[in-house]
Amino acid sequence: FVTGGVCVWLAARENIWNWPVGIANNIFYLVVFWRAGLYADSGLQVFYLAIAVYGWWMWARGGPAHRELPATNTPRLEAMLMAAITIVSFFLLFIGLRRYTNSTVPAGDAITTALSLTAQYMLGRKWLENWLVWIAADVIYIGLYYYKHLYWTALLYAIFIAMCVAGYRGWQKTMTSAKADAVEAR
Repeated sequence: FVTGGVCVWLAARENIWNWPVGIANNIFYLVVFWRAGLYADSGLQVFYLAIAVYGWWMWARGGPAHRELPATNTPRLEAMLMAAITIVSFFLLFIGLRRYTNSTVPAGDAITTALSLTAQYMLGRKWLENWLVWIAADVIYIGLYYYKHLYWTALLYAIFIAMCVAGYRGWQKTMTSAKADAVEAR
């Protein structure tokens, strides 16, 4: 609960330390979700571990001249690609969960996992709209976790929504300031 909250709080502030804190959170939730029978969410934690390394590197060295990556809007083509990948991922996960597991919530587990994969990748690229995808996932997660009697986790995801709104606004403000500074420098 604590590591998840701290991780999102740091990400909303564009603080690179969100990545190592997130790794600790992933390890904790891999176990929690496996025990709750949320197999896709458990597997998602493995992806998060891998993307945390990618995100950490991108944020530190993925920007111009291998410097800090600035927050930007999602390019239109990439946004369409992310939407398509999310839809395909949902269907593949749903089919796999229904066919190969005893999941009692295959649709909920599949859609939240697909949305989270997309949002986490977008966060690693520091695309502003990652926050909107996270909000959509978090709304569904709250109901899913409540249904599975993971009340503290449901509460955490309600807090995440507020943090996502703050992250979106903060990144938007940073991007506006950076654009104004660029115009002024000309």
